[in-house]
Amino acid sequence: MWNQIRAWTWRLRWILAGGAGVAFIVVAAWSRQLAFSSEPILYSYLQIVGSLLCFTYAANAMVRFRGTHDRRTLILAFGFVLSGVIETVATFNFYDVLAGGATGQMRVPIAWMVSRTLLALVLIAALVVERRVPNSRDPGREIAIALTVVVAVAYLTSAAYLGSPLEAGMHPGALIARPADLFPAFLFAVAAIGFGRSQRRTGSAVDITFLAALWLNVACHLAASQSERLLDAPFTLAQVLKVSSYALVLGGALLDNARLFDQVRQLAVTDPLTGLSNYRTLINVVESEMQRSRRTGRPFAILLLDLDGLKSINDRYGHLVGSRAICRLANVLRVHSRAMDTAARYGGDEFALVLTEASSEAAAAVSRRICERLAKDGETPHVTVSVGAAVFPQDGETIDALFNAADLALYGMKGRSDGIQTLARIAACL
Repeated sequence: MWNQIRAWTWRLRWILAGGAGVAFIVVAAWSRQLAFSSEPILYSYLQIVGSLLCFTYAANAMVRFRGTHDRRTLILAFGFVLSGVIETVATFNFYDVLAGGATGQMRVPIAWMVSRTLLALVLIAALVVERRVPNSRDPGREIAIALTVVVAVAYLTSAAYLGSPLEAGMHPGALIARPADLFPAFLFAVAAIGFGRSQRRTGSAVDITFLAALWLNVACHLAASQSERLLDAPFTLAQVLKVSSYALVLGGALLDNARLFDQVRQLAVTDPLTGLSNYRTLINVVESEMQRSRRTGRPFAILLLDLDGLKSINDRYGHLVGSRAICRLANVLRVHSRAMDTAARYGGDEFALVLTEASSEAAAAVSRRICERLAKDGETPHVTVSVGAAVFPQDGETIDALFNAADLALYGMKGRSDGIQTLARIAACL
């Protein structure tokens, strides 16, 4: 049932995509009738902006490769650098083409065909390499593979266009004025289909953005195929679509970098097993609470918690069950503490809870609630926790003094895991 629904969904997408493509070709063909001619300076601006976007994306892709060793991103980085270089050189040669008069304006710029075909082939090559060539843990080998692929594609593309006796020209009045542009359009469509299939499972915003950029490149060359002379309406539309696709690619890369940065930040401040804060974050929070308490005169409390008998659980049930016991306590701390409080894991079975603006009575109440919730979580094996508390500033005015006081209270009741006795010890200790 679900497979049939998915099949029909993909058929509907293809029908809609085909309809959109036909509609766009009709619009591009209609634009040939417009008496429009853009200024050469506009073309120069678009070329410069497009080149800058290519170089900026390549720089971001190189940064991503250093952190992730993503080979496909590295190949795309080299491809965009070459495309940006070719387009930059073409910007300076464009005025020479215009100086050639009407005859020069009836020829498709060779730099346009080389750069666009090169970029499309690099995209396809990146997919093939990712799927066919095994990954390597050596960054130097990955860079060598990427350079080899891009150089080979660049050489073959340049040789094909520069060595071909056929010249890409324009045919005013024909149904397709620039048939040579259909070849890059086909290549970008192949790349879009390949990327769409490879990203079908994830479907993240970054993947969708990149896929949209590829289809914009297809539309770019469909529009260019209707151009009867340089600087006419279809030609200008194609340039705008090309630059827009570069902007989308760069925007997707920046969003992806922001996502990766957020993941790295989370890993730096949280414990990977439980998702609670780690030791570094715990110390920063305690320092902030000490400064706040000195300003306001209001105390705060620290609870140190230790699972009873974790080693025996690991020996009897296995380390997976032991890890689950650690997560059970972490869930209790996460659910049954206030939003302003900070729960942290700073050791194997050692936890801490910073209670903002809490007295010793409040710390005792929180300790009892944690022990009760853990005892009643309904999971096996049954686990208990020992708790020790310290209140700033009466139990210590430094971090070391506070932790030492909480440690003394903790180990004074350590080793007895019966729920009722634990509650009694907590009340006596606090």
